[in-house]
Amino acid sequence: MDKLSCFNVACIKCVGGQSSHDSGKGKSREGQVKYGFHLVKGKSSHPMEDYHVAKFVRIDGHELGLFAIYDGHLGNAVPAYLQKNLFANILKEDAFWTNPGGSISRAYEKTDQDILKSSNLGRGGSTAVTAILINGRRLWVANVGDSRAVLSRGGQAIQMTIDHEPSTERGSIENKGGFVSNMPGDVPRVNGQLAVSRAFGDKSLKSHLRSDPDILDVTIDVNCDVLILASDGLWKVVTNQEAIDIARKIKDPRKAAEQLTAEALKRDSKDDISCVVVKFKT
Repeated sequence: MDKLSCFNVACIKCVGGQSSHDSGKGKSREGQVKYGFHLVKGKSSHPMEDYHVAKFVRIDGHELGLFAIYDGHLGNAVPAYLQKNLFANILKEDAFWTNPGGSISRAYEKTDQDILKSSNLGRGGSTAVTAILINGRRLWVANVGDSRAVLSRGGQAIQMTIDHEPSTERGSIENKGGFVSNMPGDVPRVNGQLAVSRAFGDKSLKSHLRSDPDILDVTIDVNCDVLILASDGLWKVVTNQEAIDIARKIKDPRKAAEQLTAEALKRDSKDDISCVVVKFKT
């Protein structure tokens, strides 16, 4: 099989967060890296809008860990689309093995253009945080929006992503003809509507938004033990260091993800909460 066919067979069927609770775990072929995930629907009346990917696949002799959180808004069509297509588009890039960062950036842009051209995905949008672990050693993390990735190195929390908030990217929004509102008791919003400054989709706001990701890569060494990807349903109420401290204490990554969501609920997070925990040490 060629690279794309192998990818489609191996990993295109990834479980999404469509139920009120979703949980699972897995490990790399050699068992050196393990992952677990847990998703909980928030207290709002709309259906679950968080989706995830958590899988290991083998392509062209390489083992890839694919992990993602997609936090939708105004419906679940866009995060569901990202779950099925974003990693596939990244791995379709001819230069992926020689230039992963450039390939990720191009695939993010292509995927957003495909979403905007589609007549079936509505007017909603989604944040994204993705992590690709290549052969257990090189980690590439990218994001748009406020879903976040945090790495533990020597027990210290290192934020791998940048929260794209209207208050911090006001200049870009205003240069595109938009505005940022900050009503009392509310968070800053693009044109009074959206609480993130970068996102997939959002057709009605796209002229004032960005969809290019921030990308960071690191080498996973003996000091790295935990990676957490989560939606803002967790990060609104739990700090980076608190999350790492909780995850490091629990050996089973699925139980660690469950404990993180439980802690967010205990702290009265009302949003959908989704969490993937990757353990680099067994």
